[in-house]
Amino acid sequence: MQSDTQSVYVAVERCLQTGSAEAKVQNTRSMVQAWRAGELCLDDCAEAKPFTAPGRPARPRLVEPRHLTRRSVHTPIGHAALIHAIAHIEFNAIDLALDAVYRFRQMPRAFVDDWLKVADEEAYHFQLVREHLNTLGYDYGDFDAHNGLWDMARKTAHDPLVRMALVPRVMEARGLDVTPGIIERLRDIGDDGAVAVLDIILRDEVGHVEIGSRWFHYLCDERQLPRQETFRELFNQYTKGRIRLPLHRSARKQAGFSEAELCYLESLGW
Repeated sequence: MQSDTQSVYVAVERCLQTGSAEAKVQNTRSMVQAWRAGELCLDDCAEAKPFTAPGRPARPRLVEPRHLTRRSVHTPIGHAALIHAIAHIEFNAIDLALDAVYRFRQMPRAFVDDWLKVADEEAYHFQLVREHLNTLGYDYGDFDAHNGLWDMARKTAHDPLVRMALVPRVMEARGLDVTPGIIERLRDIGDDGAVAVLDIILRDEVGHVEIGSRWFHYLCDERQLPRQETFRELFNQYTKGRIRLPLHRSARKQAGFSEAELCYLESLGW
Protein backbone atom coordinates (compact mmCIF):
# COMPACT_ATOMS: atom_id res chain seq x y z
CA MET A 1 0.00 0.00 0.00
CA GLN A 2 1.14 3.59 -0.49
CA SER A 3 1.02 4.81 3.10
CA ASP A 4 2.22 3.17 6.29
CA THR A 5 -0.54 4.92 8.24
CA GLN A 6 -3.52 3.98 6.10
CA SER A 7 -6.46 2.39 7.89
CA VAL A 8 -7.01 -1.27 7.15
CA TYR A 9 -10.73 -0.46 6.86
CA VAL A 10 -10.09 1.97 4.02
CA ALA A 11 -8.01 -0.68 2.25
CA VAL A 12 -10.66 -3.36 2.81
CA GLU A 13 -13.40 -1.04 1.54
CA ARG A 14 -11.41 -0.48 -1.66
CA CYS A 15 -11.17 -4.23 -2.20
CA LEU A 16 -14.87 -4.72 -1.50
CA GLN A 17 -15.84 -2.04 -4.00
CA THR A 18 -13.58 -3.39 -6.75
CA GLY A 19 -15.67 -4.78 -9.59
CA SER A 20 -13.04 -6.49 -11.72
CA ALA A 21 -12.40 -10.10 -10.69
CA GLU A 22 -8.70 -9.78 -11.51
CA ALA A 23 -8.31 -6.52 -9.60
CA LYS A 24 -10.25 -7.78 -6.57
CA VAL A 25 -7.93 -10.77 -6.28
CA GLN A 26 -4.79 -8.69 -6.80
CA ASN A 27 -5.90 -5.89 -4.46
CA THR A 28 -6.96 -8.32 -1.75
CA ARG A 29 -3.74 -10.29 -1.78
CA SER A 30 -1.62 -7.12 -1.85
CA MET A 31 -3.65 -5.60 0.97
CA VAL A 32 -3.20 -8.68 3.16
CA GLN A 33 0.55 -8.55 2.55
CA ALA A 34 0.54 -4.88 3.58
CA TRP A 35 -1.38 -5.72 6.77
CA ARG A 36 1.09 -8.44 7.69
CA ALA A 37 3.98 -6.06 7.00
CA GLY A 38 2.56 -3.52 9.46
CA GLU A 39 1.73 -0.98 6.76
CA LEU A 40 -1.95 -0.71 7.74
CA CYS A 41 -3.41 0.32 11.07
CA LEU A 42 -6.59 -0.10 13.11
CA ASP A 43 -7.04 3.53 14.21
CA ASP A 44 -10.12 4.28 12.10
CA CYS A 45 -13.14 4.54 14.37
CA ALA A 46 -15.59 5.53 11.66
CA GLU A 47 -18.56 3.22 11.21
CA ALA A 48 -18.78 0.97 8.19
CA LYS A 49 -20.70 2.50 5.30
CA PRO A 50 -23.95 0.72 4.47
CA PHE A 51 -23.98 -0.93 1.07
CA THR A 52 -26.23 -3.51 -0.56
CA ALA A 53 -23.63 -5.43 -2.55
CA PRO A 54 -19.88 -5.45 -3.13
CA GLY A 55 -18.30 -4.61 -6.45
CA ARG A 56 -18.51 -7.43 -8.95
CA PRO A 57 -17.98 -7.88 -12.68
CA ALA A 58 -20.88 -7.42 -15.11
CA ARG A 59 -20.87 -11.16 -15.64
CA PRO A 60 -21.88 -13.69 -14.44
CA ARG A 61 -25.54 -12.80 -14.58
CA LEU A 62 -27.12 -13.42 -11.18
CA VAL A 63 -30.40 -15.35 -11.14
CA GLU A 64 -32.53 -17.22 -8.64
CA PRO A 65 -31.11 -20.69 -7.88
CA ARG A 66 -34.18 -22.34 -9.38
CA HIS A 67 -33.43 -20.67 -12.72
CA LEU A 68 -29.96 -22.18 -13.04
CA THR A 69 -29.69 -24.80 -15.76
CA ARG A 70 -28.94 -28.30 -14.48
CA ARG A 71 -26.30 -30.06 -16.57
CA SER A 72 -24.56 -33.41 -16.39
CA VAL A 73 -20.91 -33.32 -15.39
CA HIS A 74 -20.37 -36.02 -18.05
CA THR A 75 -20.85 -33.44 -20.80
CA PRO A 76 -18.16 -30.85 -21.60
CA ILE A 77 -20.49 -27.92 -20.88
CA GLY A 78 -21.78 -29.52 -17.68
CA HIS A 79 -18.24 -30.18 -16.54
CA ALA A 80 -17.32 -26.53 -17.14
CA ALA A 81 -20.51 -25.30 -15.46
CA LEU A 82 -19.60 -27.21 -12.29
CA ILE A 83 -16.11 -25.68 -12.20
CA HIS A 84 -17.67 -22.26 -12.85
CA ALA A 85 -20.04 -22.72 -9.91
CA ILE A 86 -17.07 -23.47 -7.65
CA ALA A 87 -15.26 -20.39 -8.94
CA HIS A 88 -18.33 -18.27 -8.14
CA ILE A 89 -18.45 -19.58 -4.57
CA GLU A 90 -14.78 -18.77 -4.06
CA PHE A 91 -15.19 -15.28 -5.55
CA ASN A 92 -18.08 -14.53 -3.20
CA ALA A 93 -16.10 -15.92 -0.28
CA ILE A 94 -13.47 -13.20 -0.80
CA ASP A 95 -16.13 -10.53 -0.21
CA LEU A 96 -17.62 -12.39 2.75
CA ALA A 97 -14.27 -12.49 4.54
CA LEU A 98 -13.53 -8.85 3.72
CA ASP A 99 -16.98 -7.80 4.87
CA ALA A 100 -16.47 -9.46 8.27
CA VAL A 101 -13.41 -7.25 8.81
CA TYR A 102 -15.02 -4.12 7.40
CA ARG A 103 -18.33 -4.38 9.23
CA PHE A 104 -17.46 -5.68 12.70
CA ARG A 105 -14.95 -3.10 13.88
CA GLN A 106 -15.54 -3.71 17.57
CA MET A 107 -13.80 -7.09 17.33
CA PRO A 108 -10.20 -7.70 18.52
CA ARG A 109 -7.19 -7.38 16.26
CA ALA A 110 -6.94 -11.18 16.06
CA PHE A 111 -10.34 -11.17 14.31
CA VAL A 112 -8.86 -8.95 11.59
CA ASP A 113 -5.84 -11.26 11.32
CA ASP A 114 -8.07 -14.31 10.92
CA TRP A 115 -10.50 -12.95 8.35
CA LEU A 116 -7.83 -11.29 6.23
CA LYS A 117 -6.08 -14.67 6.17
CA VAL A 118 -9.34 -16.19 4.95
CA ALA A 119 -9.77 -13.47 2.31
CA ASP A 120 -6.24 -14.11 1.03
CA GLU A 121 -6.83 -17.87 0.79
CA GLU A 122 -10.21 -17.42 -0.90
CA ALA A 123 -8.58 -15.15 -3.48
CA TYR A 124 -5.95 -17.83 -4.08
CA HIS A 125 -8.68 -20.48 -4.42
CA PHE A 126 -10.53 -18.36 -6.97
CA GLN A 127 -7.33 -17.96 -8.98
CA LEU A 128 -6.78 -21.72 -9.01
CA VAL A 129 -10.33 -22.55 -10.03
CA ARG A 130 -10.50 -19.85 -12.67
CA GLU A 131 -7.22 -20.99 -14.21
CA HIS A 132 -8.57 -24.53 -14.39
CA LEU A 133 -11.82 -23.29 -15.92
CA ASN A 134 -9.74 -21.55 -18.58
CA THR A 135 -8.16 -24.91 -19.52
CA LEU A 136 -11.69 -26.14 -20.30
CA GLY A 137 -12.23 -23.28 -22.74
CA TYR A 138 -14.37 -21.07 -20.48
CA ASP A 139 -13.91 -18.14 -18.14
CA TYR A 140 -15.58 -16.78 -15.04
CA GLY A 141 -18.81 -15.09 -16.14
CA ASP A 142 -19.65 -17.51 -18.95
CA PHE A 143 -22.45 -19.16 -16.94
CA ASP A 144 -25.26 -17.73 -14.82
CA ALA A 145 -24.85 -17.85 -11.03
CA HIS A 146 -26.86 -17.09 -7.89
CA ASN A 147 -26.32 -14.69 -5.01
CA GLY A 148 -27.13 -16.90 -2.04
CA LEU A 149 -23.87 -16.34 -0.18
CA TRP A 150 -24.14 -12.57 -0.24
CA ASP A 151 -27.83 -12.76 0.69
CA MET A 152 -26.79 -14.42 3.95
CA ALA A 153 -24.16 -11.73 4.49
CA ARG A 154 -26.90 -9.09 4.27
CA LYS A 155 -29.13 -10.98 6.70
CA THR A 156 -26.32 -11.24 9.25
CA ALA A 157 -24.83 -7.75 8.86
CA HIS A 158 -26.25 -6.55 12.19
CA ASP A 159 -24.35 -8.86 14.55
CA PRO A 160 -20.98 -10.64 14.38
CA LEU A 161 -22.30 -13.51 16.51
CA VAL A 162 -25.05 -14.19 13.99
CA ARG A 163 -22.59 -13.84 11.10
CA MET A 164 -20.13 -16.31 12.66
CA ALA A 165 -22.92 -18.80 13.35
CA LEU A 166 -24.45 -18.74 9.91
CA VAL A 167 -21.85 -17.95 7.25
CA PRO A 168 -18.88 -20.09 8.32
CA ARG A 169 -20.79 -22.64 10.42
CA VAL A 170 -23.73 -23.17 8.07
CA MET A 171 -22.97 -22.06 4.54
CA GLU A 172 -19.24 -22.73 4.42
CA ALA A 173 -19.61 -25.89 6.50
CA ARG A 174 -21.99 -27.13 3.82
CA GLY A 175 -18.99 -26.99 1.48
CA LEU A 176 -17.18 -29.43 3.78
CA ASP A 177 -20.05 -31.87 3.35
CA VAL A 178 -20.39 -31.72 -0.43
CA THR A 179 -16.80 -31.28 -1.61
CA PRO A 180 -15.75 -34.95 -1.19
CA GLY A 181 -18.62 -36.01 -3.45
CA ILE A 182 -17.69 -33.40 -6.04
CA ILE A 183 -14.10 -34.60 -5.93
CA GLU A 184 -15.26 -38.15 -6.68
CA ARG A 185 -17.42 -36.99 -9.59
CA LEU A 186 -14.48 -35.11 -11.08
CA ARG A 187 -12.13 -38.02 -10.49
CA ASP A 188 -14.61 -40.31 -12.29
CA ILE A 189 -14.40 -38.15 -15.44
CA GLY A 190 -10.60 -37.96 -15.24
CA ASP A 191 -10.25 -34.32 -14.21
CA ASP A 192 -7.22 -34.76 -11.98
CA GLY A 193 -6.43 -31.05 -12.17
CA ALA A 194 -9.74 -30.09 -10.58
CA VAL A 195 -9.32 -32.83 -7.97
CA ALA A 196 -5.96 -31.35 -6.95
CA VAL A 197 -7.48 -27.86 -6.65
CA LEU A 198 -10.43 -29.09 -4.59
CA ASP A 199 -8.11 -30.99 -2.26
CA ILE A 200 -6.43 -27.64 -1.48
CA ILE A 201 -9.77 -25.89 -1.05
CA LEU A 202 -11.18 -28.57 1.26
CA ARG A 203 -8.07 -28.48 3.45
CA ASP A 204 -8.21 -24.68 3.77
CA GLU A 205 -11.98 -24.51 4.24
CA VAL A 206 -11.75 -26.67 7.36
CA GLY A 207 -9.59 -23.90 8.79
CA HIS A 208 -12.04 -21.21 7.67
CA VAL A 209 -14.97 -22.90 9.39
CA GLU A 210 -12.82 -23.43 12.48
CA ILE A 211 -12.13 -19.68 12.56
CA GLY A 212 -15.88 -19.08 12.42
CA SER A 213 -16.46 -21.56 15.24
CA ARG A 214 -13.75 -19.99 17.38
CA TRP A 215 -15.17 -16.47 17.06
CA PHE A 216 -18.74 -17.72 17.53
CA HIS A 217 -17.64 -19.33 20.80
CA TYR A 218 -15.77 -16.17 21.80
CA LEU A 219 -18.88 -14.04 21.29
CA CYS A 220 -21.17 -16.51 23.07
CA ASP A 221 -18.82 -16.56 26.06
CA GLU A 222 -18.46 -12.77 26.04
CA ARG A 223 -22.26 -12.40 26.14
CA GLN A 224 -22.70 -15.29 28.58
CA LEU A 225 -24.81 -17.24 26.09
CA PRO A 226 -24.86 -21.05 25.93
CA ARG A 227 -22.99 -22.06 22.79
CA GLN A 228 -24.98 -25.05 21.60
CA GLU A 229 -28.41 -23.65 22.38
CA THR A 230 -27.54 -20.35 20.69
CA PHE A 231 -26.35 -22.11 17.55
CA ARG A 232 -29.50 -24.24 17.45
CA GLU A 233 -31.75 -21.21 17.79
CA LEU A 234 -29.96 -19.29 15.03
CA PHE A 235 -29.82 -22.32 12.76
CA ASN A 236 -33.56 -22.89 13.07
CA GLN A 237 -34.38 -19.20 12.72
CA TYR A 238 -32.40 -18.62 9.53
CA THR A 239 -32.49 -22.01 7.77
CA LYS A 240 -35.95 -23.30 8.69
CA GLY A 241 -34.25 -26.16 10.50
CA ARG A 242 -33.36 -28.24 7.43
CA ILE A 243 -30.02 -29.69 6.37
CA ARG A 244 -29.10 -32.22 3.71
CA LEU A 245 -27.16 -35.29 4.81
CA PRO A 246 -24.62 -36.78 5.06
CA LEU A 247 -22.42 -34.48 7.10
CA HIS A 248 -18.64 -34.67 6.74
CA ARG A 249 -18.30 -35.47 10.41
CA SER A 250 -14.51 -35.59 10.68
CA ALA A 251 -14.06 -32.29 8.84
CA ARG A 252 -16.78 -30.61 10.91
CA LYS A 253 -15.19 -31.85 14.14
CA GLN A 254 -11.84 -30.43 13.05
CA ALA A 255 -13.70 -27.18 12.33
CA GLY A 256 -15.06 -26.84 15.84
CA PHE A 257 -18.41 -28.66 15.84
CA SER A 258 -19.21 -30.63 18.97
CA GLU A 259 -20.61 -34.16 18.92
CA ALA A 260 -23.88 -32.80 20.32
CA GLU A 261 -24.13 -30.26 17.49
CA LEU A 262 -23.48 -32.93 14.86
CA CYS A 263 -26.11 -35.23 16.34
CA TYR A 264 -28.59 -32.37 16.45
CA LEU A 265 -27.97 -31.44 12.81
CA GLU A 266 -28.29 -35.08 11.76
CA SER A 267 -31.64 -35.26 13.54
CA LEU A 268 -32.87 -32.49 11.21
CA GLY A 269 -31.39 -33.94 8.04
CA TRP A 270 -32.97 -35.29 4.91
